[in-house]
Amino acid sequence: MNWVRMTASAVVLLLVSVGAWISPGAGQGSAQPMTAPSGAAPKLTAKPKPIPIPTKPVSGAAAAPVSSAPPQASLGTEREPAADLAYGAFQRGYYLTAFAIATRRVEDKNDIKAMTLLAELYANGYGVGRDDKKAAEWYRLAADRGDREAMFALGLFYLGGRTGAADGERGAKLVAAAAKLGHAAASYDLALLYVEGRVFPQDFSRAAELFRAAADAGSPEAQYALATLYKEGRGVPKDVTAAARLLAAASAADYTDAEVEYAIALFNGVGVPRDELTAATLLQKAARKGNPIAQNRLANILAVGHGIKADPIAAIKWHIVAKAGGVGDVPLDAFVQKQSPEVRSAAEKAAKPWLDAIKEKRESRS
Repeated sequence: MNWVRMTASAVVLLLVSVGAWISPGAGQGSAQPMTAPSGAAPKLTAKPKPIPIPTKPVSGAAAAPVSSAPPQASLGTEREPAADLAYGAFQRGYYLTAFAIATRRVEDKNDIKAMTLLAELYANGYGVGRDDKKAAEWYRLAADRGDREAMFALGLFYLGGRTGAADGERGAKLVAAAAKLGHAAASYDLALLYVEGRVFPQDFSRAAELFRAAADAGSPEAQYALATLYKEGRGVPKDVTAAARLLAAASAADYTDAEVEYAIALFNGVGVPRDELTAATLLQKAARKGNPIAQNRLANILAVGHGIKADPIAAIKWHIVAKAGGVGDVPLDAFVQKQSPEVRSAAEKAAKPWLDAIKEKRESRS
């Protein structure tokens, strides 16, 4: 019941590729190497996110990805019909019904999964008032009885300070216990703690082992993180082919950062046969999802026409949008100045809805 993801701490894995950006100043000859984004990082999510509960146990198979969240974990190999009613109500948003059924399950059967479900309802204020103390109590009861989902959630509570002062050691132990029981998201988060080196001594080899466990279970976050280690040769031998294979898997799961990284690998032919057309397609996809790095790289290849037909209006549009998102590009600035007023005006018009959306998003956060 992988419902909760919460920040333990911010962790950044720097991604640096050698080579110059492809730029409109490079001319119309062979494409120049395109660099990977610097600072794109696997991170724990900032807020708890409810994840749809599978109607059947997941046994070794990757769950369908939801945004960039890790795969759903198993709810156990056995559930009685009454327990399924509680989970079904939860899935449909009938939280009061789920609460009532789960409460009866605990009273009548001492049902562990029902305890974890009650904890989830209290943790997020679904159908009841949010109450971290009660949530932690229910998670603790279920964790003490061996429920790995409750172990993981309670560990995140301790790491995030939702039980009072943050307790990294206690939280990490619970996350480690859940990981040992095969919880993919716990393996991923535990790996990040080893990368960060605060709760545990920094250990990239151990982090790679844990990322691999989560990656093998289908987590695109973990696939992306492990690819990063292979690219840099940290904790594992440097292997750009293995990195590209993992990026391809995470990209196929719609993980945006992986789409950008894999597109760059394809464009440059690093660890994978060169394929500018597929690279351009992936960059378009990530750009439309609002990724400023993808928008910038797409603007560059539209300016010179590699992998996609040259389109100065679209190139300038994406350059404007990327700059608004924080990714500037001096060669593209020069490219813009060389275009006719009509081209620049058309590009600005095409970029305006994106700029309005960015402005609205920023204002909503302030």
